[in-house]
Amino acid sequence: MRLPLALCLSALLALPAAGRSSLSSPLPSATPQPLEDNASVQVTAEQAAAVKRGLAWLANHQSPSGGWASKIGFKLNNDYRYTVANRDHVGVTALAGMAFLAGGHLPGRGEYGAEVERALDYVLGCVQEDGYITNSGTRMYSHAFATLFLAEIYGMTHREDVRLKLQRAVDFIVKSQNTEGGWRYAPLAAESDMSIVVCQVLALRAARNIGIRVPRSCVDRAARYVVDSSVTGKPSMGLRRASEVGTFHYQKDSHSRTSFALTSAGVTALNGLGIYSDELISLGVDYLTRNLDSFNARHKRSGHYFFWYGHYYGVQAMYTQGGNAWRHYFTQLRETLLEMQEPEGSWPNQVGPGTAYGTATAVLILEIPFGFLPIFQR
Repeated sequence: MRLPLALCLSALLALPAAGRSSLSSPLPSATPQPLEDNASVQVTAEQAAAVKRGLAWLANHQSPSGGWASKIGFKLNNDYRYTVANRDHVGVTALAGMAFLAGGHLPGRGEYGAEVERALDYVLGCVQEDGYITNSGTRMYSHAFATLFLAEIYGMTHREDVRLKLQRAVDFIVKSQNTEGGWRYAPLAAESDMSIVVCQVLALRAARNIGIRVPRSCVDRAARYVVDSSVTGKPSMGLRRASEVGTFHYQKDSHSRTSFALTSAGVTALNGLGIYSDELISLGVDYLTRNLDSFNARHKRSGHYFFWYGHYYGVQAMYTQGGNAWRHYFTQLRETLLEMQEPEGSWPNQVGPGTAYGTATAVLILEIPFGFLPIFQR
């Protein structure tokens, strides 16, 4: 039986509005209990070596500005249309910065402390007066990743310059939320989609965790959007095939497409909103488990952006779920990623922003069991 939405959100909304570090603060009390020993995942030597090579590749390809050059554009159906190439990309830079944080490196500290510091300076320099984090035409995906990066940095360092720009970035997300309760590629767009909504939700969650002001009304509306985008099998949800039970729509319209990547986003968005025990979570986890092999077979060869964002959110959904579902998902995915890594340490992304994006995302996925990055902790 589905829990009332207001009750599910109480854990997130009960967090205090100021003064807590994401390094020391526990996640809401509704978070699942730690894994039993027989369902845990150990970091293998091969996994650790792959992360080391990936971080070295990222360090060697950082621009003098502190960013990572990529194709800047937008997805168009199954393709990626870029407007500029080989330009520092705010979103990719934020993901690369988080990959270093998740490996235990802080600004000015650790083997890659200098790289993190330069990445932080670059992102801070892209924060506009209204709080929008953008450069060279990057859009709301990148704004959310950059906001998440700043939130994780602030939780670790308590730097006032970071806090001020982080609050402005969060305020911009809140201001850009539309009447549907979601977000789209451009700020203030009338329509929404799940792939954008999940980015904003996780950025807001990370910010809230470390005391940044997030209005309750924004969270409530986002939660309603995500719940209304789910496919439960009821006729009102526009079910087309029994195999779609547990999925999430691209847009709230019941005729909109569903997919593995969107379901990963939907489940992770619910978790980010403080919902951990619900029929939608169980159905989504079951769907991801059933379709893991076919999703990998379809997208892994080229490292399509569907593959990377699907697993970036899928691995978070399964990590929060815990148990055998998490162990099965991660060990299968780890094997796939180890096979995909290039000898020089990078991962492919032939359709999307490019190699830096694929590499940063792959490293982040492999680092989740390390437990360094607060947003990836249970």
